[in-house]
Amino acid sequence: MSKSLPQLKIVNRLNVLRAEQRITQEKLAKEVGVTRATIIAIEGGGYNPSLELAFRIARYFKTDINSIFSIAEGK
Repeated sequence: MSKSLPQLKIVNRLNVLRAEQRITQEKLAKEVGVTRATIIAIEGGGYNPSLELAFRIARYFKTDINSIFSIAEGK
């Protein structure tokens, strides 16, 4: 039997970046091609973006993915 791997949880600081740059959820959603509901779900931790979407968000903020999204090990 193989040892089970710990569950990984993706956390983000998207709401912090938006607040710093005074960008609404609606504006960010429009700029990266998703709905406001998607941005809300990402910020709340209920939805993990695809790699493509994560890159689009990072590009919008002119930063790298790791400065927005990180992994926290769960139990």
